[in-house]
Amino acid sequence: MTPPEARDSRWSDLDRPPLNPASLRRALVRPGTLWSSLDVLASIGSTNTDLAARADALDEGAVLVAEEQTAGRGRLDRRWSAPPRSGLFFSVLLKPHVPVQRWGWLPLLAGVATATAVSRTAGVDTALKWPNDLLVTVGGTERKAGGILAERAGGAAQQKGAGDADRARTEGAQGAVVLGIGLNVTLRAPELPVPTAGSLALAGATATDRDPLLRAVLRSLETWYEAWQDADGDPAVSGLQETYAAGCATLGRRVRAELPGDRSVTGEAVALDGDGRLVLATADGVQQPVGAGDIVHLRPAGEDGGSEGADGGA
Repeated sequence: MTPPEARDSRWSDLDRPPLNPASLRRALVRPGTLWSSLDVLASIGSTNTDLAARADALDEGAVLVAEEQTAGRGRLDRRWSAPPRSGLFFSVLLKPHVPVQRWGWLPLLAGVATATAVSRTAGVDTALKWPNDLLVTVGGTERKAGGILAERAGGAAQQKGAGDADRARTEGAQGAVVLGIGLNVTLRAPELPVPTAGSLALAGATATDRDPLLRAVLRSLETWYEAWQDADGDPAVSGLQETYAAGCATLGRRVRAELPGDRSVTGEAVALDGDGRLVLATADGVQQPVGAGDIVHLRPAGEDGGSEGADGGA
């Protein structure tokens, strides 16, 4: 049996070496930056669950990274699973000082930050599927390579989760948000949980070293978060609304939004409104906004039901 210290060695898997926590902390946890702490665990149930439970005791900017998650989850508690060290699975603690009704933009902000960092660092074109998926192209087909999960945390906010983009708007009290991000980096074809999944490696990434990739994503997230806060959470003033729309693969397509109670809305996705909702132009001429907190699935119109793959972040 291989001893634990050998399994954790950087030489135990040359294709998938562990992250270097000391190096990451030196690069990211500095005075004047957003990031206040950074911990890397070999295995954990869910980084979101753990960080949310400790939100009141932690400073804003705490980062928790897992080499493996045994109970990773996404939106609507869907399962997120991947082999150890095959991706980036982490959560960050944010305590925004902007109107709470604008907190629903945080998952979209995380999508923009992650997509731009991945494109720059790994050389992979990344698109956004509203509301919380990151897409790459594998063999000419769009595949899901990542997802984002946002949940309210801290104090009274824990009484009601806000894992979906809209739900934070219904809360009156300030608190914290835990953003979970899951990104498949070196996942191989035989390891895909579903045929619709993908990874940066399968998409032809020029680099799959997770240390610089994590640094790039966190720095991009800090930049966008500061711009959004400086604009008091205004998505138009901060440039977030325009940038998300420019990278959103959902816009311009005919889709079916499946809602609770076996209801659905079908139409062309024409815009994102100021609340981050997807606006569908229906056949009867109505422009119907759909919020992320209301939606069960978003599929191309005419596509039958079925698994979309692991959904969400951490």
